[in-house]
Amino acid sequence: MTQVDQRVLLQQIKSDYRQILIDYFTTDKTLKEKIDKFINTVFCANIPVPQIIEIHMELIDEFSKQLKLEGRSDETLLDYRLTLIDILAHLCEAYRCAISK
Repeated sequence: MTQVDQRVLLQQIKSDYRQILIDYFTTDKTLKEKIDKFINTVFCANIPVPQIIEIHMELIDEFSKQLKLEGRSDETLLDYRLTLIDILAHLCEAYRCAISK
């Protein structure tokens, strides 16, 4: 994969993860499919877990800055650690299933 392809893929992964974060505490019926698609992409692209954590932290930082600009508290963003835990759990399950085959 070329460097340009890697950057495009990482931007798509970040965009997909942003949407998962936005939808995570809503009643979005397609959230499970979005998470499954995201995990499949990350798994197939062999994206390391620390990079997923980095993407999460970057997005939370962006959300925090936006909330502060709007004069709102960013304390609710702490709840989004659950999203990261959920994503990592799904990724671990994908790795576990791949190893057992």
